[in-house]
Amino acid sequence: MMTDLHPLKRALISVSDKTGLIEFARGLAGHGVELLSTGGTAKAIAEAGLAVTEVADMTGFPEMMDGRVKTLHPKVHGGLLALRDDAGHVQAMQDHAIPEIDLLVVNLYPFEATVAAGADYATTIENIDIGGPAMIRSSAKNHKFVTVVTDVEDYSAVLTELDENDGQTRFAFRQGMALTAYGRTAAYDAAISNWMAKTLNTTPRRRVFGGTLAQTLRYGENPHQDAAFYADGVSAPSISTASQHQGKDLSYNNINDTDAAFELVSEFDPADGPACAIIKHANPCGVARGATLADAYQAAFDCDRTSAFGGIIALNQPLDGATAEKIAEIFTEVVIAPGADDAARAVFAAKKNLRLLTTNGLADPASAALAVKQVSGGFLVQDKDAKPVKRADLRVVTDRQPTDAELADMLFAWTVAKHVKSNAIVYAKGQATVGVGAGQMSRVDSTRIAARKSQDMADVLGLAAPTCHGSVVASDAFFPFADGLITAADAGATALIQPGGSMRDEEVIAAANERNLAMVFTGQRHFRH
Repeated sequence: MMTDLHPLKRALISVSDKTGLIEFARGLAGHGVELLSTGGTAKAIAEAGLAVTEVADMTGFPEMMDGRVKTLHPKVHGGLLALRDDAGHVQAMQDHAIPEIDLLVVNLYPFEATVAAGADYATTIENIDIGGPAMIRSSAKNHKFVTVVTDVEDYSAVLTELDENDGQTRFAFRQGMALTAYGRTAAYDAAISNWMAKTLNTTPRRRVFGGTLAQTLRYGENPHQDAAFYADGVSAPSISTASQHQGKDLSYNNINDTDAAFELVSEFDPADGPACAIIKHANPCGVARGATLADAYQAAFDCDRTSAFGGIIALNQPLDGATAEKIAEIFTEVVIAPGADDAARAVFAAKKNLRLLTTNGLADPASAALAVKQVSGGFLVQDKDAKPVKRADLRVVTDRQPTDAELADMLFAWTVAKHVKSNAIVYAKGQATVGVGAGQMSRVDSTRIAARKSQDMADVLGLAAPTCHGSVVASDAFFPFADGLITAADAGATALIQPGGSMRDEEVIAAANERNLAMVFTGQRHFRH
């Protein structure tokens, strides 16, 4: 018969993060639990006036090799692994004076934080915990009798469990704690493996990823799909580290779209001026720079007002009251920015369903990271698309040289195109998008759609000509035929930026020359699927 309630008489505590340690130790002692500990943890408990036995005194072996060897001992692992209802195990404990250990409390050496701090190789290696994971796995395997705790946030749950069960823990509780423990060691090993793969610049035979539950979601992309959001522990500004100031919980789609918006707007350095990106279904429907944040928002909004309704807005500078008032004029799901002043928060306070997130900074678009995509039977892993294109990288391939204004707009459009689903076409003018064509099976169709949106906005704005007249065009991959370029020219574009590399490049260049267009090649593409 499976054991249900099991008394908790002895605990082994060895923690790197000592947050809440003393309060937890006092709670355990209040239930009559004997405390075993190691090194700095034992010292902290003793200094708090609590009775504690050093593990070295229990095993008869001192800590050695700079603390590398202290808990790797039969008296420790025997006390954790022994089956209390197995006569042979009980006899072995008696024969070798092995005490039962009913609770293990371990949080591991801060490996992930050490890597994030940019520590050198030797320091990082020293922060790989060995004894901790070994004890965690022993305890989790023997959860029939042993409770294992790996997260500070579970201390109160353990004490509540003891309060409600007269100093005992239930089997279901121990099961849940074992599950959490295995997840912790798996994520820990994943962090080590991925760090070594990056350090050695190699593709490992086995690749694993870990994360910590940040939010259970009501559902996924659709109501019949279960979903959750896991954070990878990276502390850089992102959707996972953002503070939410108002509005209901973010949904799966909100998180996905807000991440896309924040990554895009982070491409624009705040020192170069305000920028705004409006996202719908992970695609930009308007991006712009402006003299003020409000101007940038208005220009982005005027690219495609229809799609902007119910969208996600990302800003590269702290949100101010004037910009908030403009945003509040339409329904918006989420606004994310490095910060928000009191005036902006007061404006949004009347919009109960609008979520306001602040990040205290922007993402680094050039940072090295991995992009992961699940496919049937496995997952694809690649480096993040982080290679920038600068003015010096551009190669003019047409008779007409682009003007300085065209070059600036081409680089702007190219930056936006990187964040548009392929096949991507972006018309831009005056550092603002004026037409976006995304996710089409044909590049010429994306070109037509973007031009059609430009005409639609001209009608809304009461303009005589489509907003794409006099614009530049960015294409995330080469034009396989001249038809896409011709469509852009017929829509009023004056210059194009594209990777080049098509078998028909000469045909495309000739079509550009015939229409007095300027065109540059970047030598790299930006597919985004």
